[in-house]
Amino acid sequence: MSTKLPGSLSVAAYGLFSESTTQAHQLGAYIESEDGRGYRYCKVGATALVVGNLQQGPAEVTNHQNLTAPASAIGVTSVAVTLGATAATANQYAEGWMVISVTPGGGYQYKIKSHPAADASASLTLTLEDPIEVALTASSRIDLVASPYSAVIVNPSAATSNAIGVAVNNIAASSFGWLQTSGPAVCLADGTVTVGTNVSASNATAGAVEAAVTAQSAVGYAMSGIATTEFGAIYLTID
Repeated sequence: MSTKLPGSLSVAAYGLFSESTTQAHQLGAYIESEDGRGYRYCKVGATALVVGNLQQGPAEVTNHQNLTAPASAIGVTSVAVTLGATAATANQYAEGWMVISVTPGGGYQYKIKSHPAADASASLTLTLEDPIEVALTASSRIDLVASPYSAVIVNPSAATSNAIGVAVNNIAASSFGWLQTSGPAVCLADGTVTVGTNVSASNATAGAVEAAVTAQSAVGYAMSGIATTEFGAIYLTID
């Protein structure tokens, strides 16, 4: 819910086929090529990206959801929550959100600026970008939601988050770079894909797409026929 709304980038710090160990843009920053292809800025997780593979955001942590909220007055920008039985690393949720899932305050989301590490079942103090708009009480509940562009991983056969884009370069683990999210792209196919048909994230081959399945993340449609285990043209509609 950050009130900072600078819009899309007009100049990128480096090219689509480059990477850096130093963050240059806000996670999720969007830029388009002159031919209309769209890209989002991301940080890679513990495993390097492989070009042509579909990626997803970091897996949800269920022990960091439905947390009891402390009493928090309107205007405060620091909230301490007690985690469930999973530890949090420093800034695991930086550039992500504190989502108020149960009233009072239900429906609001607050962008997280930073936080320290915390042990399982310990208190975690979140520093927010924006002040609390509706006072929280002990009846409120909080979900911690990481930025989908932080610690991205290859889209697994059993989804643990949402599909967010296709790797356009082999980016090293823990480095920063670009994922393609819209327009003509190249992606690995699981099973034969027919030109002009919708495609979904595969539930059998990590990093691949397959003929559309309603229960799986829709990512676009085929621009050409693609044989199984080959790479082919997909028009991405993720973002």
